[in-house]
Amino acid sequence: MGELKDKAKGIANEVAGNAKQQSSDPETRAEGREQEVKGEAQNLKGEVKGALGDKV
Repeated sequence: MGELKDKAKGIANEVAGNAKQQSSDPETRAEGREQEVKGEAQNLKGEVKGALGDKV
């Protein structure tokens, strides 16, 4: 179950980060990039958990 939860959080952060990157404000764009990277990491964590059977 942890795998799906991490992947869902990752996708949500990636989407929110991409939306923020469309802003004209440089700080918001930078924040969006950070949030997108966080989402990518969460997604990867979910994939690892899936491969290892949630033992991570």
